[in-house]
Amino acid sequence: MNKLTAENPLINELVSTQELFWMNPSYKHFQQGIKQAPLGEKDIIEAENRLLRFAPYIKKAFPETKEMNGIIESPIKEIQALQQHLEEMYSEKLYGKWLLKCDHDLPISGSIKARGGIYEVLKHAEELAVQYGLLGIEDDYSLLDSKRFKEFYSKYAISVGSTGNLGLSIGIIGAKLGFKVTVHMSADAKKWKKELLRSKGVNVVEYESDYSKAVNQGRIESEKDPLCYFIDDENSQHLFVGYAVAALRLKNQLESLKIKVDSDHPLFVYLPCGVGGGPGGVAFGLKLIYEDHVHAFFAEPTHSPGMLLGMLTGLHDKISVQDIGIDNITAADGLAVGRPSGFVGKTMEHFLSGCFTVSDHSLYKLLYKMAVKENIFLEPSALAGVFGPVQLFKTTEGKEYIQYQKLQHRMKNATHIVWATGGGMVPKAEMEEYMKAGFSEMEKM
Repeated sequence: MNKLTAENPLINELVSTQELFWMNPSYKHFQQGIKQAPLGEKDIIEAENRLLRFAPYIKKAFPETKEMNGIIESPIKEIQALQQHLEEMYSEKLYGKWLLKCDHDLPISGSIKARGGIYEVLKHAEELAVQYGLLGIEDDYSLLDSKRFKEFYSKYAISVGSTGNLGLSIGIIGAKLGFKVTVHMSADAKKWKKELLRSKGVNVVEYESDYSKAVNQGRIESEKDPLCYFIDDENSQHLFVGYAVAALRLKNQLESLKIKVDSDHPLFVYLPCGVGGGPGGVAFGLKLIYEDHVHAFFAEPTHSPGMLLGMLTGLHDKISVQDIGIDNITAADGLAVGRPSGFVGKTMEHFLSGCFTVSDHSLYKLLYKMAVKENIFLEPSALAGVFGPVQLFKTTEGKEYIQYQKLQHRMKNATHIVWATGGGMVPKAEMEEYMKAGFSEMEKM
């Protein structure tokens, strides 16, 4: 700890659990960084094509996707009222157009995990069916929603460790297909998420410890069963590319709104980060499309800055926040991850612009203000990204980043996308408690 602190004085600030903004010193121009990347454009296009093949099945099995023809996608919405309010609240001019990417409204499981989680289950289901001659990739995949296929998949198991939302996505789609699904849930996971999974026929195993323990135990248990497929949230490239497909869809959405992204119109994206797969995949996909014109930042709770710590020290998954005395306890249950994904950290090492941390107090205030000003209701972890533009414009380090990228005179033309990662399935009573907590935080100001 003392050696780490001497090498990285910022660690003392992390230990103090104060809100901070960190500019990634390993950031490189896209054409330099992509040479070392383990994935590329063809991987994302392959994932998009697989999701298109499954669209007829999704449309049939989940009627809520009918309007989108079985495509699992969310809208983007301008949040100007919140932007203006936060300018007053933080006494700072927050330049550019603010948009909310509404992944809390994603069908089936109401969070960003409906991207990667559902994608990896579908990929596994396709491979099994093709392997045994039950399916050809030219077939109409709606036939998977049948007794024949459910009986076939019922011989197989799927296992995952989760703080909540990934487990929901995998549990819901896995059980719908007919798999026997086990979700290993950490102590941070909300009770309603466990109950919802059990109502779908999913086996939920609860732990008194944190996310890393749940994942490790899930991995150990699945290794005992040759017919069990373990979805590894810490290391899965399949999850990663499933998330990355969002970038292709976002490009189309921005074009339909006639929003430019180029050297004079920079794009800033703020992504809540737990273990890293979701934000990493989205950011990687956006870098493939917009290269140096997009600036991606990860948002983490002050008590769970795992990815920031891993990238700051260069140790990635070889260090956890508990190793430096941080408790990893936060209201942002989906982000309560003390040890980051080494795969994501190394993949994003040269692409990520930086990280920032946000306290639970700020999350609740932002949750309340998002509801009041925009009539949008999110879970606490989904508000982490909202704090990004505030930190970018208000902190010394954020201003240094703008200067470093020579963007001082272009910020009025910038687009800021805040990624709302979850909240669509939060029960009314739970949301009312969140709102009370947010109102209480506002009263303290």
